[in-house]
Amino acid sequence: MRSLRDVSIGETVKVVKIHGEGAIKRRIMDMGITRHVEIYVRKVAPLGDPVEITVRGYELSIRKADAEKIEVE
Repeated sequence: MRSLRDVSIGETVKVVKIHGEGAIKRRIMDMGITRHVEIYVRKVAPLGDPVEITVRGYELSIRKADAEKIEVE
């Protein structure tokens, strides 16, 4: 399994599955990150947290812990 956390800067990936349950999964989906959507990794902070991504035409910063729950291909 490859998570969003493992993606390199400048790479575009597609969401396969969102792991986690309840409020965490709902919050990720409310940000527009759902199955089959493409995500472009723009930047990663010096210490790796947060990760700045582009999804559905807007920029978003996501925590490393949440990025680990997003399985991509």
